[in-house]
Amino acid sequence: MKANLKNRLCSKNAVTLYFITALYLVVSILVYGGWASRHLSSMLISISCYIAMAVSLNLVVGMLGELSLGHAGFMSVGLFAGCLFSISTVGTLPLIVRLPGAMLLGGSAAALAGLVVGLPALRLKGDYLAIVTLGCGEIIKNVITNLNITGGALGLNTSTIYSGTKTLLPYAIALVFITVLVMMNLKKSKHGRAIMAIRDNRIAAESNGVDVTYYKLVVFVLSAFFAGAAGAIYGHSFANVKAATFDYNMSIEVLVIVVLGGMGSINGAVIAAIALKALPELLRDISDYRMLVYSVLLILIMLLNSSPRFADMKGRWSIGAMYKMLRYGRKAAVETEVSHGHE
Repeated sequence: MKANLKNRLCSKNAVTLYFITALYLVVSILVYGGWASRHLSSMLISISCYIAMAVSLNLVVGMLGELSLGHAGFMSVGLFAGCLFSISTVGTLPLIVRLPGAMLLGGSAAALAGLVVGLPALRLKGDYLAIVTLGCGEIIKNVITNLNITGGALGLNTSTIYSGTKTLLPYAIALVFITVLVMMNLKKSKHGRAIMAIRDNRIAAESNGVDVTYYKLVVFVLSAFFAGAAGAIYGHSFANVKAATFDYNMSIEVLVIVVLGGMGSINGAVIAAIALKALPELLRDISDYRMLVYSVLLILIMLLNSSPRFADMKGRWSIGAMYKMLRYGRKAAVETEVSHGHE
């Protein structure tokens, strides 16, 4: 029993959660202690939402191996559904009930949208699926823009439910933890192995009894759910929200995070989301050249990701390597380094 407990405490999943816990603990101390600037505080909710978005999209792109460009559309569905619920119950329900309810409703509405889009779209694959999801995302954006209940082109007035970083941060942290935990456990489960089998060889997976259509739809709906829940929190951090914000550019931005973090890597998606959302803000002092520097850095990161030497270095200092050190001691880490050197 002790050995089993030790294995769980030193597992890769646990190490990832320790990293996220330590990161958010430091951030929380800075925010609630008043040491974080207002600008840094305002970034935290956005970064948390993008982490949830990237990790959930990684399920479709990394684990399933399908290209989806409509993730921002699902986020917008969750945002408007959650915000409308919150506005209608602002005087009757306390925040501790209202905000989780908005997240749950927003996630459910986005999951329903994912089901409606996924049923016909998932018959396609590759570039064709990417084009269809891109089109569906734009249709969702335009439909929401033309609805009176969502404020039309002027956007939805969310000033009555607007909340600051100190209020929203615990809920954003909870969302990131739940999203990462669900994705990590799914990846290790028999369902996760079935999903990755579809990615590696669809025909072989079907011949072994894997229901390809079912798993594709589950992945699409689950991914949309977490995008919608992230949208609900995101909407509470603004006094006005417009559907036009959630266009294909946002979907591509989330896809870039997934690609730079490593396809199928949950840890990479978390780190890349933090880096790519914080980078433009850190470069704000050189506003005239900010986007130029940002673009050059993106290209350099992509070149590094494709470099064998950089891949070898990442292998030595990855969370997996730290996990081996924690579990088996320094000897295993040295052996891993030697094996990398021989390769």
